[in-house]
Amino acid sequence: MARIIAASIVFGAMAFQTTPVCAQGAVLEEIVVTARKRAETLEESPVSVRAFTAVEIEAAGIETPRDFINLTPNVSLVETQNAGNAFINVRGVSQARNSEMSVAVLVDGVLMANPAQFTQQLIDVQQIEVLRGPQGALYGRNAIGGAITITTQQPGDEFAGRIELGADSGPGFTVRGSASGPVGESDTLKFRATASYVDTDGYIDNTYLDETADPYKDLSGRIRLQYQPSDTFSADFRLSASQLDTQALYFVIAAEVDDTSLPVRVNNPGSNERDIYTASMKLEWETDNGTFTSITAFDDLEELLTGDQFNFVPREESLINFFPIGPIITALTGDPVADLSQTQYLEAESWSQEFRYISPAEEPLRWIVGAYAIGTDRYISTGNQVDRGNGVFPVYREPRVSLFVDPTDPSPQLSLLADAQDNFAWAVFGELAYDFSDTFEASLALRYDEDTRENTTLTQALYDPTGGIGITEGEVRKKTWDELQPKVTLRYKPTDELTVYGGFSRGFRSGGFNQSGVGAAVPEPGVEDLFEAQVADTFEVGVKSIFGGGRYSTALSVFQTSFDNAYFFFFDPTTSTQNLGGIPEVDYVGFEFETNARFNDYFDAYLGIGYTDSEIKRAADPADNGNQAPLVTELTLNVGGQFRYPLSFGDGNSNAVVRLDYQMMGDTWWDPGNISKRSPVNLIDFRVGVEMPDDWSVTLWAKNLFDEKYNAEFSPGPAPGLNFLWPAPPRRWGATFIKRF
Repeated sequence: MARIIAASIVFGAMAFQTTPVCAQGAVLEEIVVTARKRAETLEESPVSVRAFTAVEIEAAGIETPRDFINLTPNVSLVETQNAGNAFINVRGVSQARNSEMSVAVLVDGVLMANPAQFTQQLIDVQQIEVLRGPQGALYGRNAIGGAITITTQQPGDEFAGRIELGADSGPGFTVRGSASGPVGESDTLKFRATASYVDTDGYIDNTYLDETADPYKDLSGRIRLQYQPSDTFSADFRLSASQLDTQALYFVIAAEVDDTSLPVRVNNPGSNERDIYTASMKLEWETDNGTFTSITAFDDLEELLTGDQFNFVPREESLINFFPIGPIITALTGDPVADLSQTQYLEAESWSQEFRYISPAEEPLRWIVGAYAIGTDRYISTGNQVDRGNGVFPVYREPRVSLFVDPTDPSPQLSLLADAQDNFAWAVFGELAYDFSDTFEASLALRYDEDTRENTTLTQALYDPTGGIGITEGEVRKKTWDELQPKVTLRYKPTDELTVYGGFSRGFRSGGFNQSGVGAAVPEPGVEDLFEAQVADTFEVGVKSIFGGGRYSTALSVFQTSFDNAYFFFFDPTTSTQNLGGIPEVDYVGFEFETNARFNDYFDAYLGIGYTDSEIKRAADPADNGNQAPLVTELTLNVGGQFRYPLSFGDGNSNAVVRLDYQMMGDTWWDPGNISKRSPVNLIDFRVGVEMPDDWSVTLWAKNLFDEKYNAEFSPGPAPGLNFLWPAPPRRWGATFIKRF
């Protein structure tokens, strides 16, 4: 770790000492962030934050959350199983299947209610901010690892639009467009409408079916209306929809996470259909004493997936034949081959309300007070069907006919676990910040969250796969978790170019419910009938600076986190249950170092290093003590640059643009026992094109240019050597044309 820090400092020093070959006007873009719910420059904000402006979002080709996460040190994304299963890891703090997110994600100030919403297309986005470290004091109960704020483009005063056309190597195509301006002749009512359609055949081969395993179709749209009848009042209404159609559950079973030799060979291509609808209303009143904000939101999510079941190979090779259920299936159906398929269905509705009052930013004493509430109704089912070669039949709330009732059905139901949840959470929060002098500021933020969850078991006895471990239809379990989340920050600014800060912050994430009885029936230490809430306490110090007349910037933050109840995922084949287990105590220590440089009018470059060392201090299984925590990537490295050179054609305002982004993800562990470790992954993205700013651009692009083969996830299987691997996307390439008017 010391060598990495030393190398980072040396690189930064070399950058600052570089003799500039540019005019004094060639400086880095000033970035204004709202990490503390107030506008301040990136360099003066006392938070470890990576910000992406609209300029960089377009320059880097950021279209999905994976794209900006891959450019952020100490942040990674694990994508697996289906579109709604994507786990964000920030400084080692991660999520797992069936848990809440490890970060608070806000779109235009509205908190994302369900983790299955995260992997949507990013269309018409103005800015993205990735905050590292617990942010619970201002962002709530799921900001235990950090927060991500996404701001979409605002409606404009004059009519303007943008059209984007793309083609990719799937093969596939993309069509996007946006339009903005006043509504009619109004000078108080403005609109912005955005639409996107992506259709690609996919990139991962299914060699058994001789087709791709990951075709992708996404139709998304958003409309915003802003009404501002006076200087003191404004209303912002946002309505968005996303409809996704892809495939799921194309796992590969192997012994080691680095094994990329086995192709996808599922005999059921499966499906993954996801519909998301969101509506929100933001109202703001400005007074002499501050600004009052009300944000009301409603979310509706429905996701269905179908596909193969373990061991994810053609029917005649299924290991189900060697499980106890195999001979029973064969005897009842008369089919000499016993195989299974699976379905999952998620339906969630939520509403939320936030009130916030913020004092004027110019005063030496500044404050924020607010309250928040969210209610959620959720239904989820997971079931197995007998795969008789007739495909997988979707199951929503009602199971198909049971194998034991009608074994002649084309795909009889073997099991179906189902639960409903009625959850309600509320919070009150506030912050005080005071300037003791022109150079020294202290702030204290405090938030109290209470989360009550009520789980009703809807599994019918006929479809219970657990053998009577304690699941009772109609059983109601209720649990309340609460936590006080403080955040103390000290900031010292001896000059306009230097900021030093430090402090303490706490994050909190609610617990939840496994299936009843699994604590006694599942032979895995740490798996109980419920998984407890998590608390993270972090101490952090950092320094930010800008040099060379604004041509160079650097930021270094060092942190230590004590974490209670880290999660890990465990699938138990004997009960067919997906479970979250707990690790009572984990420590994380690490840093982020980032530097940006604009060497001249033509060339920009950046470097980012993130390091997280995790140690399990106390595990449910004492043999795991001292191991690395699950889903932790020890070292991340981001290096890149962009060369923009003026061309002579047109009106002389055209440019040739070349951009390269390199990402390294270091050793990654996947389970408390550390039975498998993924070796470092190296990815390069490349873009080259021609642009006429504010008019049009043409770009050729490639992601994972050198076709690095790796697996995006590893989950321990039912026996040694039979582990679940999820293949990562291979090389993709294409072209994009953008026209503005």
